[in-house]
Parts: sequence; C-alpha cells; structure tokens
Amino acid sequence: MRYVDTQPVVEEPNIWIPLADGTRLAARIWRPANPTPVPAVFEYLPYRKRFGTVARDTLTHPYLASHGYASVRVDLRGSGESDGVLTDEYLQTELEDGVEAIEWIASQPWCDGNVGMMGISWGGFNGLQVAALQPEPLKAVMTICSTDDRYADDIHYMGGCLLADNLSWASVMFAYNAMPPDPAIVGDRWRDMWFERLEGSGLWIDNWLRHQRRDAFWEHGSVCEDLSKIKCPVYAVGGWADGYSNAIFRLLDGLSVPRKGLVGPWSHAYPHIATPLPAIDFLTELLRWWDHWLKGVDTGIMDEPMVTAWMQDAVPPAPQYEHRPGRWVTEDKWPSPRIGRKTLNLDVRGLLSNESTQGTVVIASPLTVGKQAGKWCSYGDGPDQPGDQRIDDSGSVVFDTEPLTAPIEILGAPVVRLDVRSDRPIAQLIARLCSVDPEGRSTRVTYGVLNLTHRDSHADPTPLEPGRSYTATLQLNEIAQQFPIGHRIRLALSSSYWPLVWPSPEPVTLQLDCGQATLTLPVRPIREESPKDFGKPQGAQPSSRTVLRPASNDWYLHHNLGTDEHTLEVVDDSGRVLLDDIALETELKATERYSAVGDDPTSVQGEVVTERTLARDGWEIASVTSTVLSATATHFVVDAEIVASEEGHEVFRRKWHEEIPRDLL
Repeated sequence: MRYVDTQPVVEEPNIWIPLADGTRLAARIWRPANPTPVPAVFEYLPYRKRFGTVARDTLTHPYLASHGYASVRVDLRGSGESDGVLTDEYLQTELEDGVEAIEWIASQPWCDGNVGMMGISWGGFNGLQVAALQPEPLKAVMTICSTDDRYADDIHYMGGCLLADNLSWASVMFAYNAMPPDPAIVGDRWRDMWFERLEGSGLWIDNWLRHQRRDAFWEHGSVCEDLSKIKCPVYAVGGWADGYSNAIFRLLDGLSVPRKGLVGPWSHAYPHIATPLPAIDFLTELLRWWDHWLKGVDTGIMDEPMVTAWMQDAVPPAPQYEHRPGRWVTEDKWPSPRIGRKTLNLDVRGLLSNESTQGTVVIASPLTVGKQAGKWCSYGDGPDQPGDQRIDDSGSVVFDTEPLTAPIEILGAPVVRLDVRSDRPIAQLIARLCSVDPEGRSTRVTYGVLNLTHRDSHADPTPLEPGRSYTATLQLNEIAQQFPIGHRIRLALSSSYWPLVWPSPEPVTLQLDCGQATLTLPVRPIREESPKDFGKPQGAQPSSRTVLRPASNDWYLHHNLGTDEHTLEVVDDSGRVLLDDIALETELKATERYSAVGDDPTSVQGEVVTERTLARDGWEIASVTSTVLSATATHFVVDAEIVASEEGHEVFRRKWHEEIPRDLL
C-alpha cells in the first residue's frame, strides 16, 4: 500500500453524541483543518474504535478527511465507550440511534448537512437498514460485505441449514461483550459499565437458535422485505471468497435507486487491504462515489457500467491464496441480457451432458464430507478457503462433463434442479460446482445447501414423507469463473457437509431420479473488453503499534483411529500488541474445535474458547469465554461460560445451560 501525505486534518479521539433518551455514543472524528463546512461520512460499528478496528480506521478515515470530508467512526450503544448494554444485532434501538447520530452530525458547524454512510459487514448491514428509515441528511450508502436478507443469506443459516459459523460468530460477540470500556475515556465509571455488560449482554446464540425458520425475528433488518424503502443511491461491494456476495446482485436487481456493484476476488475485508490479491485503490473509488453524491461533482462514476466483477481464472485448489489470477469484466445492467443459460443433464453414469437418462443414484455421505469446505466466510488471514475437493468428492456422488474443447465463462448463480426421495423426514442436500484440471485436482467454484424440509418455504418448512419424490431447487452462490480447455466441470452432491453446516439428526440416504435432474449455468460470452484499472491501494499513515507477541493462524485436522473421531481445530492467535498512541496493550486468542465420531450426527460438537486481555500501566483486565454446542436427535444443547478477572483476580463468573428444541433441522 502507498501511504499518502495528506493535507492538514484535525482529529478528535473521542467526542460524545447525545441521544434523546440521555444515552451518549462515543465517536472518533477526523475532519479537514480548514473550518469550512464539508459533507460527512459515517461508520457505525460495535467493534471498539479504541482498539478493535483502529488499524483499518487510521488508513481510511484520515484519508477521507484530507480530501474534504468529516469522517465519523461511532461505537454502537453498549459497545466500546458508548453508554448502555448491547444485547443483539440490528435492534430497532440501534437503527433509531443511527438516525439520531446522522441528524446530529448534519447539524454540526463543521458539516454542510450532507451525510453518507459506509461500512463493512455489521456496518454494511446497518447502512442499508438505516437507509430504509430515510433520514433526510443521508444522501448515499456504500455497503461492503453485507446482506439484505438476515435469514437466508447471513452467518446464521443457509438454505434452512444451521451454519457452524453461527457458533463462531456468536462467540466473537460473546467475547467482545465481556470487555470493559477504556478508563482513559470513561473515567472511574468503567467498572460499573463493565459489570453492567457482563451481567446484561446475554447469550446471543441462545436467541438465534430459538428462531430456526424465517420469522419476524429475521425479517426485522432484512431490507429485502421492502427494498422500495431505500430512497438513496447504493454502492454494494464484496468478494467471491466472502460469505456475502449474493446480496450485491439482489440489490442491483431489486433497488429502484441509482446503484452500482463491485465484486473482487476478496475475502471479508475492505478492498484496499483484502486478500486474495489484487487489492485496489478503493479509497479513490470511495471518493468518486462521495464526491458525486455528497458534493455534486461529476466524477463520471455513474456513467460507468452497473456491475464490475473479477472473472477468476482456473487455479489449483488451495485453502489460502495470496493472489487469484483473472480480469475485470463489466455489465451495463443486472440481470444482464448478455448472459445466457446452458442446461446440462445428470446422467446415471456420472456424466453432465446434453442427453438425459432415466435411473436412480443413491446419495449417502459420511460426516467427513466437508473437511475441505473452509469457512462459510473467509477472512483471508489463514487457510480458511476450500482445499482440494477430491477428499470431499470421494464421499459424494459426482457428475462430470467431458474435458472442455473450448473455454466457458460463467457470471451469476448456477441452479441445480433435482427430483429426490429421502428415507428420513429431515434431510439436507449439498451441491458443489468444481473445476477439475487434467491432473484430476478439484477446485470448488461455488456451492449451495438446502434443508429439504425447507424446499418450498423457509417460513413454513414441512417434514419429508419417506419414499416420496420431491422436487428441490438449489441456487448456488453467485460467481464469476472461467473453465479452460481441458478442464471438466463437476457437480458433486452430498447429504452432509460438516462442519460448514450442522448435519441432520439421523443418517440419511437420498435417492436421486436422474430423468429430470439438471444443472443450469449462467454462461457469459467471452469477448474483448477494455481492461479496468482501479490502481494500487493507498491510504493514510497507519497507526503506530509494537508487537509484543507475534500472531499466528493455524488449522489442524485430527483423526483418532481408535475412536474414529474427526476434529477440525482452528487456532486464531492475534498475539499481543501495544497501541503506542494510547499506551494500551491488547491480546486475543480464539480456539475453535469441530468434531464428530464416525457417522453419528448426535456426536457432532462445536466448541469455541476465546481469551482477551486489555492492559495499561499495571491495570489489566482479562476475560475467557467458552461456548459448546452439541445436539441430540431432538434438541440443541448450549453450554457457555464467562470468567472475567481484574489484575489476575477473578471478579465475575457466569454459566449457561440451554436446551433448545430442533425445528425440522
């Protein structure tokens, strides 16, 4: 990254935004030293502006300020140094606070009344959600790695199946909520605020598991329920390695406001600091967007195509990529009339072809299918992407084309349509689209999962009648991918995919009727295009930090041959770091374990233990949070604990044990 010398910027490390109910939100503000009022850019998160997002904040916000914006980074109510207790995601209070914060920002003497909202992940979600409330000063949104649908396309559930990342994510927030505000900001009341949060934040995973189908709980904050409520322009950005790229295409299709979409090869990160490479000069793209909508400057950004996407070249399988070769392609609108549909039939001989055959194929996968799945959402900081699919293919039923004699490129969502019978009332079906090279290596291109009890509705699932034939349609994740000459296109079907999704309560055997089984690909004609050049990443000078203990990120696969227990262990150790500017030491280590014994679905267990420390001048606060999720055939079982200590002495401990009925899951 190139660090840019900026024009003078004034920084206010902490300023209070007062709300109508007396609550104060903590904000960090960068703005031009020149006192002339300017537009403001608002980012609104729970991840601690003092230490959680400081590395990326100091690259981004001063840069925007040096180009004529007041850049405002705010902690949600109940997070960081803000007042209150945070008890869940995207609460109505959070959204109403966001509207108040925007109105406060717009009324400040350093703001000209125009506000844009930007953010990644949580901040991308609430950018869309606040936009749907239509605060008058909000003129445009930049939403990155986010979703419009909190049930069907978020970290909790996918295709009506429970994601293991639901446990992982709940544990992240469990640990965040166990940490105090910084006494350097809030003073002596830090301990009272800390204990209020320890006692009041609650066990979020318990709530999430009590809503296993699409209901009002998930409809809240899902802007797809009524996209017409969003009246301001939207720029949606994401990456193919991220978990949230599908929403970009739904927003482009469903919104009626000016809109754009950008998808790179990236994981869950801002595009100027993301991997796999190439990262881009995203901050200049941000400025072009804000200059157009907040300053009325014709930057030409709205004259460019609606969609820009990274068409990925074929690569050998690997759980981690530094770079994904490919090229930028564009479409003037979405859906694009240029993209056609190529339908292939599933043949009982294991072929994908233009001819259909009658006959039945049996799918009965071991629980080891999914070892090479990677995370639902890659963060790009470890081997969390799908590895060689031959391992998972061996426990699946696979259908291959003949080696290609001409390249094929796809852009969009492949669709699988199947007639299937189950021997159990609850079953799931997983479809993976892979590129198989001449050496036989199998690289996952995209995939989809479906709880077959949700085949007709996520709101009103119904059990399967064993032996009865049902039609199931799986829309795989959106993707842009080239299949070169000599490669084969593979569709792999399985009845389990642990630990990416929680398995059905009993072992399942599916029968697939091949007569009507199809795979439809969104084929984009290959054509000559002028290459897009976003430029090299740049940003403001990074914050100063001293590494006291280095970070590491390790993934292990264990197999106990005596017990036939398979375990995936992920150790994400961020090390210990001194933030020089505020003399604060931070330490974080999270260990995740996902295990199963043989092919027994009731043996499956996930466990996350997180250790966090804050220290300064003899003051040291530590917390250890642990969450264990297991299940019987009828219930999910959650065992969780917080242990908090001050200067080495335990000051708080709380345990939970919850048993939650499984709801056709």
